[in-house]
Amino acid sequence: MRLVGKAALVTGASRGIGRMIALTLAREGCMVAVNYHKNQEKAEAIVNDIRRRMGGRAIAVKGDVSNRKDIETMFRHVIDEFEKIDILVTNAGIYIPSPILETSDEVWDLTLDVNLKGVFMCIRETAKYMVPRKYGKIINISSNSGFGAALWGDASYAVSKAGVIQLTKNAAYELGQYGINVNCVAPGAIDTDMLKGDLDEEGYRGLLEAKKELSSLGQIGKPEDVANAVLFFACDASDFITGKTLLVDGGRRDYL
Repeated sequence: MRLVGKAALVTGASRGIGRMIALTLAREGCMVAVNYHKNQEKAEAIVNDIRRRMGGRAIAVKGDVSNRKDIETMFRHVIDEFEKIDILVTNAGIYIPSPILETSDEVWDLTLDVNLKGVFMCIRETAKYMVPRKYGKIINISSNSGFGAALWGDASYAVSKAGVIQLTKNAAYELGQYGINVNCVAPGAIDTDMLKGDLDEEGYRGLLEAKKELSSLGQIGKPEDVANAVLFFACDASDFITGKTLLVDGGRRDYL
């Protein structure tokens, strides 16, 4: 196991990609704090899975990543439990499709507050604990939308995810002197509840087929694909890599 003795916080970890990231890190021996905003039941189920099935250490921590006080409280809980934080995965995010002419100020602000400002505030807070120890792995979750693969109605989401990619570079530059690696994973179409949105089963199957046609591999990604990329950045194999973004999208053909 590659992460024995390490402690991680994964934001937005109660479902989908975040859930799989938390489980993957735990399988490698990592202590994991499972962040949730509203769904405590699902977060606790993941914690119980880690404890009972894997024999690992895990806690559920509530917090809205767009709220600075919540973030500060969340990190204090992690430090109180694990006495340190080695790995931060900023996975929490929202997606509210809306064409520009119909996008309200509230939707725009909320999307950037969660998807971009939330990442910034989590990086800033975790650095307080990583800098004195001269060690840390920060992995941000962006999207191939940040590279120009955005669809109609994706403006606020795409802008927020492009910002995460640039923030990763700046944070890597500034925090490298403290032994902190900052990298980013940008998923493409991954089979999750977020991708499905409000579509019925027939509509979702049609969406999956359309996404497959855009992939050089002719496949839809799984949460495990993203989690394995995060694991690479979290373990020692990536010690000499920082400021980089890894696309996990099956080779989107429309913007390669």
